[in-house]
Amino acid sequence: MKIENVKFDDKGLIPAIAQDHKTGDILMFAWMNEESLARTLETGVMTYWSRSRQTLWVKGESSGNTQTVVEAYIDCDADCLLFRVNPEGLGAACHKGYRSCFFRKIDPADGSFSIVDERVFDPKDVY
Repeated sequence: MKIENVKFDDKGLIPAIAQDHKTGDILMFAWMNEESLARTLETGVMTYWSRSRQTLWVKGESSGNTQTVVEAYIDCDADCLLFRVNPEGLGAACHKGYRSCFFRKIDPADGSFSIVDERVFDPKDVY
């Protein structure tokens, strides 16, 4: 399969999941466009599309917490990507300072959230 066969949505985006290659932990979810996908595959460093800033975003360019691609997968419908990565720097994927963006667990009984991870860094010190 080639990039031109990837099914981007009507905004030209595709969901991308970053997973720690060693632990299997899901680190984050973000969006990619055709250019960010091509750059990621070309450089081996995760590059996403920032919907809020409307620009390419190289993961870790300001924090130092980069993600190096180990393997890349596409789902059966060609509309979602999974990247197995090596997290570098402090090993944090989340801009709130946690290793994973999925640091809150939902209690099904009442829908409340609880933090189930520890911060790796204080965002005020990095951003």
